[in-house]
Amino acid sequence: MKSIPSRCFLGEGPLWIAKLGCFFWVDIEKGNLHRFHLASEQLEIRHFPHRLAVVLEGQNGKLILGLDRKLARYDWDTQELEWLVEIESDFPNHRFNDGKVDAKGRIWIGTLALDFAERAGSLYRIDRDLIPQKMLSYLTISNGMAWAEYKKTFYLIDTPTKKIQEFAFDLETGAIEFRRIAVEIPEGLGFPDGMCTDREGMLWVAHYGGSGVYRWNPKSGELLQKIDLPVPHVTSCCFGGENLNVMLITTAQENLSSEDLEKYPQSGDVFLVELEVGGLESFQAGF
Repeated sequence: MKSIPSRCFLGEGPLWIAKLGCFFWVDIEKGNLHRFHLASEQLEIRHFPHRLAVVLEGQNGKLILGLDRKLARYDWDTQELEWLVEIESDFPNHRFNDGKVDAKGRIWIGTLALDFAERAGSLYRIDRDLIPQKMLSYLTISNGMAWAEYKKTFYLIDTPTKKIQEFAFDLETGAIEFRRIAVEIPEGLGFPDGMCTDREGMLWVAHYGGSGVYRWNPKSGELLQKIDLPVPHVTSCCFGGENLNVMLITTAQENLSSEDLEKYPQSGDVFLVELEVGGLESFQAGF
């Protein structure tokens, strides 16, 4: 295991872009975007005067950023920022949380209230027309997302429920239909946060307050494996590297006292772990 001392207050949303050979991740509360070139180990940071919740791959080498409640197109080289669409403009105390791109290039992105008000958040789907479609309401912390089974199954985490929901997913239309609870997180393992899928269809879930990334079988609900980390608040994970078998894991310093930070000095850093099983590629947004 290797660590990258990024000292994030709330590290989140890791992304691998193969053509750049780079991992990206965000520090939501600081508004920082990190780019780490895996081969050279060069780390670069860009700052935005917003809560930066999401980084996704867009078209023509651009990034799509989720800033507060707005999506923007960002050019890393020129630093040009182009605003695209705003969600929930009538809720100024809301922000984006996790986001992913499906195999058709649609962005799926959730919201939450800054005070984490119960059932205040939603999940949206945004296609090339940039018209947000609300897919789910009454979420508290819309969080990790993943697809499996030839993209016919969609998984979603609403963190405080400590459950991973499974939906039937129609790739052509982008429709989802609730099927069942795939995994229930037992007491004492923290709260499920960000998530990704491996090539065997298993779910790798970062556990906030659970000091690790846990591998769950969504068919049986069984815990298969744990990556132990030297910090309590583990926030998200993604596969990258040439063979998609390097996992980058983000962590957080938030909700830790000064005594906690002395005890867990690597809180907020990012960790790289090489795994036997590989992951799946991420997709480009269609705009």
